[in-house]
Amino acid sequence: MDAATLSELRKPRAYPAVSVLMPTSRRPPENQQDPIRLRNLLTEVRRRLHEDTRVTDDIAERMYRTLEEASQQLDLRREAEDGLVLFAGPDGEHHVFTIDQSVDERVIVDTSFATRDLVAAYTRSRSSKYWLLVLTEQCTRLMDVQGEEITEHAGAGFPVRPLRLDEKFGNRSAPGGSPNKDEPQRQLVRKAVSALDKVLAHDRRPVIVAAVTRHQALFDEYAAPQTTVAGRIDGSYDEAPPAVLADLARPVRAAYEDLREVAVLTELEAARGLDRYAAGLPDVMRMVEEGRGEHLVVERGYYASAVKTDGGEFVPVDGRPGALRGADVVDDAVDNVIESALEYGGEVTFVSDGFLVDHGRIALVLRF
Repeated sequence: MDAATLSELRKPRAYPAVSVLMPTSRRPPENQQDPIRLRNLLTEVRRRLHEDTRVTDDIAERMYRTLEEASQQLDLRREAEDGLVLFAGPDGEHHVFTIDQSVDERVIVDTSFATRDLVAAYTRSRSSKYWLLVLTEQCTRLMDVQGEEITEHAGAGFPVRPLRLDEKFGNRSAPGGSPNKDEPQRQLVRKAVSALDKVLAHDRRPVIVAAVTRHQALFDEYAAPQTTVAGRIDGSYDEAPPAVLADLARPVRAAYEDLREVAVLTELEAARGLDRYAAGLPDVMRMVEEGRGEHLVVERGYYASAVKTDGGEFVPVDGRPGALRGADVVDDAVDNVIESALEYGGEVTFVSDGFLVDHGRIALVLRF
């Protein structure tokens, strides 16, 4: 999934655009039930389309067959991740995605695909990318961390190996004439920081630094101000395998993610103080449609249907998405808000459920 594909999927479609979302399991015995659950969801799609007066029986049956054939492209017992997303349009268009995060089971029938879970997965995949700098006197490595995968990055000067003292420094002495014993370590860290800067110039991510205390201090001294340090691992891990480094980095990354959620609340409160803030679905929806949304923050599990009034405004209503029927009903207005915010160039951040309890579960930082 890339940004261009996501942008294309967010575009309006002819009615009915059907989205089927289902949590899946990676391993037996849990995943043995996934094919049955999917068949039940496709049966629900068939029923809803046949009951919809705006959809002919021919189109309803054709779309059901399209989704059925699309689902057969995937072996749920072997290829599934944590979530399955199926899209289908009346013209035969269809898409199948597996994502590494769970989704809420639901069927959405609208004039666009329900892309919020893909947006969340894409945002998460970008935010779950880190560089892990393993800084030691013997060999400094840069590890590429993407989700649960970790590999060594080679290039742009990595791995960094120290030069011999006589090769680089000759007889350089510290003030007072005594040999500068710190200079080899300083030069090593400067060399590692220089290589890291080259990597960050092309792929800027937060950096986790694994090093002994002395090298951590030198890194802080030479690192560029714009380098984001997500956390630290104390110790020397020159020969540690990737699996060990991944285990060490996991709690550091989790702590950094928690801090980022707290930072979102701080941003919202600052925006409220500057009168550049909206909260609750009706106000947020209106501001986003006016192109005023700079940063949309929404709870991952927040869904809301809405009904279009005579004045053209959508009013949120209680009830599970898909429970209401009618031409003026939007299955998930929150998904529409997310898509509109992105179309206007806004940023979207998903936070844990309950995190925005004081903000109506959805909030917006305004441009003006």
